Amino acid sequence: MTEAPKLPLRVWAVSDGRAGIEAQVVGLSEAIARLVPCEVTIKRVGWKGRTGRLPWWLNLLPKRWLTPDSGIPTGRDGEWPDLWVAAGRATLPLSIRAKRWSGGKSYVVQIQDPRVPAHMFDLVIPPKHDRLDGDNVLPISGSPHRVTPKRLEAEYETFKALIDPLPRPRVAVLVGGKSKAFDLSSERAAQIAHSIQIPLEQEGGSLLMTFSRRTPDAARALMTARLRHLPGTIWNGEGANPYFAFLAGADYILVTEDSTNMATEAASTGKPVFVLKMDGAGLKFRMFHEELERMGAARPYGGAFHGWTYDPVDETDRAAREVLARIGVEIPAPVAEVEAPQKPKRKPRAKTVEGVVETPTPKPRKPRAAKPKA
Repeated sequence: MTEAPKLPLRVWAVSDGRAGIEAQVVGLSEAIARLVPCEVTIKRVGWKGRTGRLPWWLNLLPKRWLTPDSGIPTGRDGEWPDLWVAAGRATLPLSIRAKRWSGGKSYVVQIQDPRVPAHMFDLVIPPKHDRLDGDNVLPISGSPHRVTPKRLEAEYETFKALIDPLPRPRVAVLVGGKSKAFDLSSERAAQIAHSIQIPLEQEGGSLLMTFSRRTPDAARALMTARLRHLPGTIWNGEGANPYFAFLAGADYILVTEDSTNMATEAASTGKPVFVLKMDGAGLKFRMFHEELERMGAARPYGGAFHGWTYDPVDETDRAAREVLARIGVEIPAPVAEVEAPQKPKRKPRAKTVEGVVETPTPKPRKPRAAKPKA
């Protein structure tokens, strides 16, 4: 990008449609839009047949295999964005070529470690625990997300009638599930449920629990059965999702160790975050949790709740500012509040007491000296 683009910026948030991936690209795009005027468009990439499972280097003609609803221009004269923000393996064949296809107009930002040389993009934003570096690499703590104080406040209002009557401390429990590094067996789910039940019953608090799509059915059913007698609510996946309202209303947040997204979102609230142990292990996740501990945001859960304070983790805003700096877009300075000029003091008005008008008492005048008669 040879010169700074004009405002408003056209931003495409490109993902494969998975909730966690889309939250990252939309989160960074929205953070950019909070700093400068933007038009953000979500693009969900779809591939015909089994093309999406091919390695990026085997997908030689990606435009041919895109589904029509992907919304990616297939001709030479299509309109391209100023910023292309993407994440996920399915987007790689497009992100690698987007710069050339756009004639150099689009600045390509790839979130996460793309597992391809970083120089194939304008900027790569991986988590620090991926240990990726380079001139066009911006490592951040965790992942970009959509949590902001304003959004938490708005989401809480939606569920205020449900959460407000609940006794404190309110404990939000965010449960993930099976992944490459972790699993949640029934035995481990029972241990987690027991470690939550005891302190909540002792302290008289309430539970705000939600599961992810990856949570095994057996673990979900077991934890629900063990904890449903407690004051609070366990979201069953039906109706409006109270996830952000739970973050807003909680005094403590417990999150399973398998999810970078959930832990980062929890740490952005400034509330105490406890990490729940699962089956399995992963070096990168251990490094990530140790990083959160050094920042004062998270601690391993030991079966009891206790509070502390720290500065909310706001890496999404830092990444958004770096993107704008690299494309040469200046962020407007916040408008300083100007104090209103003080009004001149007025003379006291007559006061009315029960219909009687009280007038100010006149000042006594000095008697004039008598003039001598002629």
